[in-house]
Amino acid sequence: MSPLWLLCGGEARWLCTLPCPWFPASGRCGGSVWNPLAAPTHRTRSGTCCCFQELRPLLRDWSGKLIIASLAGAFGSSFLYGYNLSVVNAPTVYIKRFYNESWERRYGHIINGGTLTLLWSITVSIFSIGGLVGAIITTPIVKFLGRKHTLLINNVFAVVAALLMALCQLAGSFEMLLLGRIVMGIHAGVSLSALPIYLSEISPKEIRGSLGQVTAIFICIGVFTAQLLGLPEIFGNEFRWPCLFGVIVVPSLIQVVILPFLPESPHYLLLEKKDTSGAEKAFQAFLGKDDVSRELEESKAQENIKLVSVLQLLRNRSVCWQIITVIITMACYQLCGLNAIWYYTNSIFSEAGISHKLIPYVTLSTSTVEILSAVSSGLAVERLGRRPLLIGGFGLMVLFFAILTVSLTLQNHAYWLPYLSIFCILAIIASFCIGPGGIPFVLTGEFFQPSQKPAAFLIAGTVNWLSNFSVGLLFPFIQAGLQTFCFLVFAVVCLAGATYLFFVLPETKNKTINEISQAFAKRNKVTLEGQKMSQISSETKSSEEQEHNFSSTLENGETKNRII
Repeated sequence: MSPLWLLCGGEARWLCTLPCPWFPASGRCGGSVWNPLAAPTHRTRSGTCCCFQELRPLLRDWSGKLIIASLAGAFGSSFLYGYNLSVVNAPTVYIKRFYNESWERRYGHIINGGTLTLLWSITVSIFSIGGLVGAIITTPIVKFLGRKHTLLINNVFAVVAALLMALCQLAGSFEMLLLGRIVMGIHAGVSLSALPIYLSEISPKEIRGSLGQVTAIFICIGVFTAQLLGLPEIFGNEFRWPCLFGVIVVPSLIQVVILPFLPESPHYLLLEKKDTSGAEKAFQAFLGKDDVSRELEESKAQENIKLVSVLQLLRNRSVCWQIITVIITMACYQLCGLNAIWYYTNSIFSEAGISHKLIPYVTLSTSTVEILSAVSSGLAVERLGRRPLLIGGFGLMVLFFAILTVSLTLQNHAYWLPYLSIFCILAIIASFCIGPGGIPFVLTGEFFQPSQKPAAFLIAGTVNWLSNFSVGLLFPFIQAGLQTFCFLVFAVVCLAGATYLFFVLPETKNKTINEISQAFAKRNKVTLEGQKMSQISSETKSSEEQEHNFSSTLENGETKNRII
């Protein structure tokens, strides 16, 4: 039985005492009151909030091993991704000083301003190049090693990267820091691809959406931790900044200690290793029940699905606009400017007129807002839908980027304008997290058939990492050239994204893949029947190609599985 269920006394009666997010009028939900302004399903039964009663059966699905697997997996994976997004922000001044000192010892003169800016931009953005490499190599690795063992082996990258970056000052080599950022990026690319696969395959389908939010929340916690450890009293000073990179080994070691005691993905054991007994035991461990025959049958049904390659997906006319929408959404996800805020928070707050002594503490508020917004988005996405949250999020970002530009430009004209700038930054982060922060990945999973999803996620991941690289590399130059008007660039991106999504994106909440395909059919200029025939044709070609590859490799004495 679920530990969460037992903690709730088996009935979750305590939930009725909590403030109800869908019942703002009274703040609490009790008795027989019904709020007409809330969702139609919001009523009370037996004195307990109906909204929270809906969570009660879900609590049974959280077995002890499932909780441990999700926390350990996210702590050693998505947590480190969020941590490394923000970790270079606090010690920026000291790292640049280290670059200058190393350069002067080596060449007899300091770095000129343009070269230093370029070197720093590379330091920030090269993390994304490693991420792209990691995302590309994940598919064959998870197929060969399995999901759990991929996460375990991936910690080698984290430990190597931590040692390179933590020892760079001692060795007097800034190249070690650059190399460490690349290696850490590879770890992030692998973990952000392998972890969602592992979690989705070990969890009951009733809570896969909630479990998916664990990844997003741990990214936010990672960002917060980097900002906390970056305070001057801890590691954010001239002498201890390398320790910020050294602590990366801690989550990795914790994951290495815990994961070996947990089962491998039952889908991998059943479909790849043909280990029915092992798969049954894994299902029983993660689901917390003895009868897992239904789950075994559902997994076996996927055995004959033939994967579509990237090229085959791009040539498929029936998903043309779905691919375009994924590319635009993922590009806007990164180019909307949020990562620029994470990478360069200190310099942005400095431009806003905040005292350098106060900046580290003000920065903590940004990640706090992100965590709260991410949790709220997880609660709202299944009620409000993807479309309003995504379009509304980008729309609000346009508004607050415009206000931020005005407040930064006129900050010397009124004492309160710097505080308005801080508010705008917090509002931009909240606007991002309520919609654009997680929904693009949800859409990628909802737009495509199971046979098309690996190729679709590879396309989305490539766009994601390349866009991330572009922001990290170019933002310092954009900021230097446009100064306080630099955020208008991001406002234009958000406006373009919101406009495109308003005219093209259908609502996908509670819709089947066929219903979503039908919504795109007119733009793709195909009928639903034509889409089905195209899908069958694509899978047939994929099957024939895989059989040809299998026959060819048998002649060489080995079998290779690949996706173009």
